[in-house]
Amino acid sequence: MRVASVVLAGLILAAAGCAPKVGPARSLVVEKNEALVERGRYLGQHVMVCLDCHSTRDWTRYAGPRVPGTDGKGGERYTPEMGFPGTFHAPNITPAALSTWTDGEIERAIAAGLSRDGRPLFPLMPYRSYGQLCQEDLNAVIAWVRTLAPLEGTTPPPSWSFPFNIVLNNIPKEQQRGACGDPADAVAYGRYIATAAACADCHTKTERGRPIPELAFAGGMTFLLPGGTVTSANLTPDMETGLGHWTKEHFIARFKSAEAHPVAPGGAQSVMPWTDYAGMTDQDLGALYDFLRSLKPIRNPVQKWSPTPAP
Repeated sequence: MRVASVVLAGLILAAAGCAPKVGPARSLVVEKNEALVERGRYLGQHVMVCLDCHSTRDWTRYAGPRVPGTDGKGGERYTPEMGFPGTFHAPNITPAALSTWTDGEIERAIAAGLSRDGRPLFPLMPYRSYGQLCQEDLNAVIAWVRTLAPLEGTTPPPSWSFPFNIVLNNIPKEQQRGACGDPADAVAYGRYIATAAACADCHTKTERGRPIPELAFAGGMTFLLPGGTVTSANLTPDMETGLGHWTKEHFIARFKSAEAHPVAPGGAQSVMPWTDYAGMTDQDLGALYDFLRSLKPIRNPVQKWSPTPAP
């Protein structure tokens, strides 16, 4: 649940009556092949973690792993009690729901935040980051989504609180496509992976819905869950409060050793889908580490888990 979300709830002040500044979907036709689908599967499942929101997650287990047989079906519910400006559900992204969508319409939703019917999408899906990816990778994700098992399922329309129902119209926008990451430049490639994974969206504290630039990647965003509050970790190389003491081997091992163990009532929980990220390659995780190590150290202590006090 990327609450980056509440993102921009107070960001745009002169919003009344404005329509999303996104043009019509392009006449895009993705030529699907096995290599493209496999690239999309890797990105969609293990880097962009699309199925993190668009499936049912088992919150009785650590990091809420996906419930088998629900991949892409949608239905996860987000509410004001969780810190959101309204109630909405993650939609179905399997072919059962997208079979009538064109490739261009899927691309516009992923990369610009506008649904097929022109409805603005909530930035819990980090389309502002996805829109910066290279066209080849966006095409790969579209090709992969087309191969998901078709699962029937619909979700109710969102219900937004005022004035966010107006503000939301101003959030979707076209993004400038970037170049595909080059593994030969570890730091630049790690930045690309961080963009695809939208790391900053969750690991940057916000104020009145706006990310605080001075705290980029320094953690501090809160997520309200049954039983307690999760606060995102500091990913900068600060020696006291961040990743300053972490080696690359330790960083990679943290992802690879992820286990979805049962969580006792009040036990520590995480919204980060560790078991999905565990499928990232060592090369990509290593490059991500190199990029994070290149950031300016920011001292920002956080308490990652705060259980709800007993009544």
